[in-house]
Amino acid sequence: MELRRVPAPGSLLRRLSADRPARAVYVALVLLVGLGWLLFALDGGRFLGLENIVGIQQRSAALGIVAVGQTLVILAGSLDLSVAFLISLTSLVAAEIMAGAGANVPAAIAAVLAVSALTGLANGLIVTRLRVHAFIATLGVALIIKGVLDHRYDGPAGSVPESFRHLGYDRIGPLPVSALLWAAVAVCAWLLLSRTRLGYRIYAVGGDAEVARLSGIRTERVVVAAHVLCSVCAGIAGLLLASRLGAGAPTVGTDGGYDLESIAAVVLGGTALAGGRGGVAGTVGGVLLLAVLDSIFNQLEIDSFAKDVVRGVVLIAALAVYARRRRTA
Repeated sequence: MELRRVPAPGSLLRRLSADRPARAVYVALVLLVGLGWLLFALDGGRFLGLENIVGIQQRSAALGIVAVGQTLVILAGSLDLSVAFLISLTSLVAAEIMAGAGANVPAAIAAVLAVSALTGLANGLIVTRLRVHAFIATLGVALIIKGVLDHRYDGPAGSVPESFRHLGYDRIGPLPVSALLWAAVAVCAWLLLSRTRLGYRIYAVGGDAEVARLSGIRTERVVVAAHVLCSVCAGIAGLLLASRLGAGAPTVGTDGGYDLESIAAVVLGGTALAGGRGGVAGTVGGVLLLAVLDSIFNQLEIDSFAKDVVRGVVLIAALAVYARRRRTA
């Protein structure tokens, strides 16, 4: 009987996270930037001007942070539809605590991270212990949060101190602080996936949960951890949006469409919805692709209906290309 050598975790991780789709999204991004430059030039604008570049970075930061968390949970073979309502909730938690005596920013950040982690823990336990499909489980949690928001809030609440607003609007040279925050979150997630045992296990569980279980991986813990990290990313995005608005808002997450937009960015970046393949690098490209599209739409004054149509066409086209590549690979 022929004995086959079991691949080392590092080689398996490299194989599972093949970056061909990530390269494809960056090629598409470069082409889109070229198209944007041409359209702006014809319209008398400057696509590569500092103001537009900074605007793209600022618009993409909150979505990018959420999409990084969504990448982790999708790689583990799950999904999170509660992030949009969680963003709204955490923006309000942060703003209301900061509005109190002393404007306690550290306490507000700690409270947001705690609420986010508990929400992710609930999502993960419902998926793993109650065996509810992630789509239904996280949608149910989203509706619970929506009920709390509808019951307690009629509009914006709380306020954030001027010092905290620097997070949303300040720049270091041409780089907004919010973009640097997104970059830090993305780098941390990349290091987690490529340099830690949890990262290897996320790929393994998403690739084949049963094989991972037989290999000694506690698959339920991995899925729960991925959900907790995803919700924490949503909480960080809530803090960022609170700093921009100067207050918390019960609809800031849903108005931004951060649930479906984050999934779209992950898919555009080449991460398989079934889990086990993809990575943060592709997601960053997917977020930037959506941000550049928005910038072009705004310059051309295209209405929201046409924007959604184009986004849908781009997403379907990307999925079709990736599916075709996998069949021919």
